[in-house]
Amino acid sequence: MFQMSRLFGRALVCATALGALATTPVIAHAQDDATWQSVKKAGVLRCGIATSPPYTMKDPKTNTYSGVFPDLCRDFAEKVLKVKVEYVDTTWDNIVAGLQSDKWDVSLSLNDTPERRKAISFTEPVVDYSVDFTYNKNNPKVPKPVKSIADIDKPGITVTVMSGTAQDKAISAVLKQATIMRLPGFDETRLALMSKRADLLADDSMTNLLLTRAHPDWADVFKPNPLLAQQGICFGIRKDTPAADVAVFNQFIEQQKKSGTVNAYVDTSVKQTIAQTK
Repeated sequence: MFQMSRLFGRALVCATALGALATTPVIAHAQDDATWQSVKKAGVLRCGIATSPPYTMKDPKTNTYSGVFPDLCRDFAEKVLKVKVEYVDTTWDNIVAGLQSDKWDVSLSLNDTPERRKAISFTEPVVDYSVDFTYNKNNPKVPKPVKSIADIDKPGITVTVMSGTAQDKAISAVLKQATIMRLPGFDETRLALMSKRADLLADDSMTNLLLTRAHPDWADVFKPNPLLAQQGICFGIRKDTPAADVAVFNQFIEQQKKSGTVNAYVDTSVKQTIAQTK
């Protein structure tokens, strides 16, 4: 794990340099408009994080954070707001409530859903999102190929999903006969699939792609058509965030996408996550 962290750090050098160049106009904007003042006064940007590789990851041995959203949150804190970054551990069930109660300033890697918009606001999307299903292609209970949701929505079929996530809400709306096994985290859902306690795993398309690439000998993916729960993955922000603050954050995100920094972070995070699963 330590070696992977070192490799991850080296791989981010080019992306970080691009981010530094891209954020210069935003820094001036933030200073001129005096935005994010409470964060600047505290000297730290608190980033609420629940793990979901490759978007958000934590090394349990070193307690260091990586992934697309932790890296962007760090860059926004250090290069735009000129403050330190602090990652606050939470769960997917609490990541919205913690933001509302001021336990942190932004929530990482949240799907922009109508339900969540009743409680919080969002930045513009960092990456796109949809839900699909990974399964063991040697499992006789799963038809080959899977052509529709109806093929897997049957009694005796168990689908595992991370509790409280957008994936959970998406499959709960379409699976009426299959059993949904809700588990607290990334590792638990994958172990359920790999141990055959679950027949399919519902997760976002990027995460399931990681699993199929790491285990091409047995893992396959079913992607519904039309796409299930297609939306953007964003930073969550409080409802009372001033419009000027939101504009600064959105401009930062736009510049990181345009410069290629977001794609570089995604590529690095994908490779790191696959390495960790082998």
